[in-house]
Amino acid sequence: MSSSSGLAEPARVVATDLASEYASLIEFLYTAPIGLVQTAPDGEVVMINPLANQLLMPLARDGELANLFTVLDAAAPQLRANVAAFDAPSGVVCQSLRFVVDDDCDATRRVLSISLMKLDSRRLIAALSDVTADARREQRGLDRRLHDAARMDALTTLPNRVSLVDSIKQASARSSMPGGHEFALLFLNCDRFKQINDRLGHGAGDVVLRLVSDRLRATLRTQDRVRRPEGRASVVARIGGDEFVILLEDLARADDVHAVAQRALDVLAQPFGIESEQVRCSASMGIVLRAQSAGDPDAMLRDASIAMVVAKRDGGARYVVFEPAMRERAARRAEIESELRRGLCEGQLFVVYQPVLALQGGQNRPSLSVEALVRWRHPVHGLVPPLDFIGVAEECGLIEELSHFVLDTACGHFIGWQRSLGEDAPRQMAVNVSRAQLRHPGCIDAVRETLRAHGMDPTQLQLEVTESLAAQDATVSARLRELKALGLTLALDDFGTGYSSLSSLHELPVDTVKIDRSFVSLGDSSPHHRVLIEATVRVANSLGMNTVAEGVETTAQANMVISLGCDKGQGYLFSRPLTAEELVAWVRSRVAASGSVS
Repeated sequence: MSSSSGLAEPARVVATDLASEYASLIEFLYTAPIGLVQTAPDGEVVMINPLANQLLMPLARDGELANLFTVLDAAAPQLRANVAAFDAPSGVVCQSLRFVVDDDCDATRRVLSISLMKLDSRRLIAALSDVTADARREQRGLDRRLHDAARMDALTTLPNRVSLVDSIKQASARSSMPGGHEFALLFLNCDRFKQINDRLGHGAGDVVLRLVSDRLRATLRTQDRVRRPEGRASVVARIGGDEFVILLEDLARADDVHAVAQRALDVLAQPFGIESEQVRCSASMGIVLRAQSAGDPDAMLRDASIAMVVAKRDGGARYVVFEPAMRERAARRAEIESELRRGLCEGQLFVVYQPVLALQGGQNRPSLSVEALVRWRHPVHGLVPPLDFIGVAEECGLIEELSHFVLDTACGHFIGWQRSLGEDAPRQMAVNVSRAQLRHPGCIDAVRETLRAHGMDPTQLQLEVTESLAAQDATVSARLRELKALGLTLALDDFGTGYSSLSSLHELPVDTVKIDRSFVSLGDSSPHHRVLIEATVRVANSLGMNTVAEGVETTAQANMVISLGCDKGQGYLFSRPLTAEELVAWVRSRVAASGSVS
C-alpha cells in the first residue's frame, strides 16, 4: 500500500498543477483586452471570451453565437472560403481583415478587425479587435491627403487652380480691409513649348515644366525678401499645361509689379539643360491688378490671360499689363472665331486671284501667274477684311482648315483654267502658307495629296511664306526644304519687313523674292527706298532668284520697278483680285487687246 500511495501522490500534484494552469489560461482569455474565439474547423464555437461576445453580438441573429462563420457571413463572407482553402496543417489563415458592424442599439458604426489562425486540424482561434478609432484616423489622414492632392499640381508640386482661386479670394478680402495693399496676378505661358514636346518628347517637356516651376519659386522667394520682407509670401501656381500664375500681394505701389515681372521673364529666358541640349523656353506674361479687374478670381484670371495673349501676339518674351479695352477686343475675336467656324461650314469663304505680270517683256503680256487670296462674305457684316480673321484663325487652330480650303479650291480652279484658256491660262498658282501649316506633321503629305487629287504638276504651284516666318528657326527651314523637294517653288513674301537681310538671303530655300508694298509705294519718291529695291533685285538675281514688286498702284511706281530690273509686278494698277470667272474674262480681254499670246 505504501508503495502504491507513493506513486499516486505525484500524479495528483501534476493534475492539480495542470488544472491550475488551465484555470489561469481561461482567466487570461476571459479578461484579455482583445476578443478571442476558439472554434472547430467548421466554425463551431468552442470558447468565446466576453469581449468577443460583446463585439460580435450586434451581428448575431437572435443573439445566437454558436458558429463564427454563420455570424460573419454577411460582414465577412470570405472567411468561410478562406478556411476551406487553407491546406496547411497550421498557420495564419487571414490577418487584420476589417469589416463594419452597425449597432442598432446605439446607432453606431464600428470597424472590427479579425485575425484567424489554424492551430491544428481540430482547432481554429480568432482574435477580434475594435479598430474604429484607427480607421477614423486613417480616414482623416486619407481625406487630408486627398484634399491636398486636389489642391496641388502633381507634376510640379505647385498649388493648382483650385488652391490659387482660394488664395485670390483671401488676398482680395485682405486688400479690401482698411490699410490693405494692392495685389496682382501675373499669368505666364511658355513660348513655343509645343515645339519642345514635338522635338524632344513629352518627357523632356515635363522636365522643362518642373525647371520652370523651380526657377519661379526661387525667384519669388528672393523677390519677397527684397521687396517687402515683412509681407506675405508670393504664390506660384500651375493651372494647366504650360500656364503658370503668380499671386503677388502686399504691393505698396502698383508699379512694384513691373520689377517682379521682368525678373521672372529674365530668369526663364536663360537656357535649360535637358540631357545634352540647351533648351530655351521664354514666356509671355499678362498682368492684372485688383483695381483693374473688379470681378471674382475667375474674372481676374481671364483678364490676365487676355493680356498674356496680347504679349504673345506681340512676339512673346515680354509682359503686358491688362487694360479694360482688351476685354472688348478679346470678346470680338471670340465672336469672329465662332462666326468663322460657321462660315467655313456654310460656304461663306471664297478665293479670289490677283494676277502677277511679267514686267521686263512688256506689261501687255498675259499674266504668268496668279496669287490666291481668301475672302469672307459675312451674311451680316458683308466682306470681312483678311486682317480681321486670319490672325484669329491662326490663334484658334482654324488656320489649317482654312489653308487647306484655299489650296484645294485654288488648285481646282487652276486646272479648270487650263481647260478653258489653254495656252493663255496662268502658268503658276501662288498660295500663302501659314506657321501652323509648316509646323503640322502632315503638311508635306497634305500638299502632295492635293496636287495628286487635281492632277496638277508640282512646278505649277508656288507656296509663299512671310520673311519673318522663313527666317524663324531650323524647323521651319527644314520643312520648307521638304516642300521644295516635291518640285514646287517657294516665294519669300513681304521682303523688307521681317528679320532677314540681304546678306542672309542666300540661306533661305526660296526661288522668288516679293518686295513689300511699303517699299514700292515710296520707291518713286524716296531715294532711300529706291536704293533698297535696287539692292534687293541685284542680290536676288545674283542668287538666281526672281523678284516681284508688290502693291504697284501707279504708272510711276511701275516704271520705277521696271527700270530697276524687277521681273514681275502685282497690284491694283494691273488688276484687283478677281473671282475665278472674272479672271477668265480678264485674261481673254488682255489677249484680245495685245493680239498675241506669250
